[in-house]
Amino acid sequence: MRLTVLAASLAALTLAACSAGPLAPEGATYGPNPTLVPPSSRPLPLVNIAPAVGWPEGQMPTAPQGYTVQAFASGLDHPRWLYRLPNGDILVAETNAPPKPEDKQGGIRGWIQGLVMSRAGAAVPSANRITLLRDADGDGVAETKTAFLENLMSPFGMALVGDRLFVANADAVVAFPYQTGQTRIDAAPTKIADLPAGRNHHWTKSLVASADGTKLYVGVGSNSNIAEHGMDEEVNRAAILEITIATGATRVFASGLRNPVGLAWEPVTGQLWTAVNERDELGNDLVPDYMTSVRDGGFYGWPWSYFGQTVDRRVKPENPEAVARALRPDYALGAHTASLGLHFYDGSLLPAAYRGGAFIGQHGSWNREPKSGYKVVFVPFAGGRPAGPPQDFLTGFLNAEGEALGRPVGVITDARGAVLVADDVGNVIWRVAPAS
Repeated sequence: MRLTVLAASLAALTLAACSAGPLAPEGATYGPNPTLVPPSSRPLPLVNIAPAVGWPEGQMPTAPQGYTVQAFASGLDHPRWLYRLPNGDILVAETNAPPKPEDKQGGIRGWIQGLVMSRAGAAVPSANRITLLRDADGDGVAETKTAFLENLMSPFGMALVGDRLFVANADAVVAFPYQTGQTRIDAAPTKIADLPAGRNHHWTKSLVASADGTKLYVGVGSNSNIAEHGMDEEVNRAAILEITIATGATRVFASGLRNPVGLAWEPVTGQLWTAVNERDELGNDLVPDYMTSVRDGGFYGWPWSYFGQTVDRRVKPENPEAVARALRPDYALGAHTASLGLHFYDGSLLPAAYRGGAFIGQHGSWNREPKSGYKVVFVPFAGGRPAGPPQDFLTGFLNAEGEALGRPVGVITDARGAVLVADDVGNVIWRVAPAS
């Protein structure tokens, strides 16, 4: 009976999608100067999630003409994030959200979010594991798959510095000793620094190390959509934190970033870039997710404004001083696309046009009609800046019925220069390479 009521409620919310506001012209919410349509509002969030069904036997995503797609590894448990070790081994975080404290469930919106996550295939318990994948014979399929680290706490970001592997759990950055070629680590973790936890509305903690190996940068999402639980719950959130490895000292490097997931160093300028999920419930075309270079001390608007200094009137009290210093992001990635993965292509297997450009894994919308995202896009760069419109690179994650066969998340390059994509609904790591 309860399942029937929940299904009916979700269906009712989904059917209301048509009243979510007018649509901007196709492509208008991408690029350096996106169209920001007037906001629209509803008493309850629009829910239009693609139900997760997985891949039928023999079916896979679609790459551009002249490329092949194959499963680098399959049978995984909610693979979300990828990291390449110097010897070519691939680490994959098999992970999901930690349990929420009972007093932090979020009321009606929390209930709706739970329905969304369940329908999207994201309500499974976290495996709390990092798995090692090795393709020693170079055929594009990992013949070795071992449990590399277990009993973690919703792990996500990973970074190797010297002989230590750093892992960003949902509640702390920890370190493990690492030796080249090992396929399992049993050593106990050493805690480097605590990370904001609690409600964990956004739980993923991405991680990159500085070039000199002295600092870690951690992306920490907000505990809310627009600070509706109060700013006391947003301390060190909606931010990129800088952690000094030697001492664990933590400071806010950049703020006002609602959910900065992808973190990567742009290869020409050496500047830190991030992919950010923007706020919901302002209509089909607000607010565009984005990627941007990140300034030390920069403030990017959340929660008081978006895409620079466009004020979000829902947020009370208003904060004109904060809005006045809000920086405009560099490049919009479409409204509600859930742009998570960010990777600058560092291989040579793909044509020169891809060198140094950005691959973005778009996990896909849950509150837009029509659906957006559910693909991997590529943005060319020149001189360290975006240099053209986005190009579809890996598509076909939705079937004709609007169901999700898969959902892309993390993107990296393997040791041979092929592109690897973590698919947390298909439980697959896809490998895309030029056809031989």
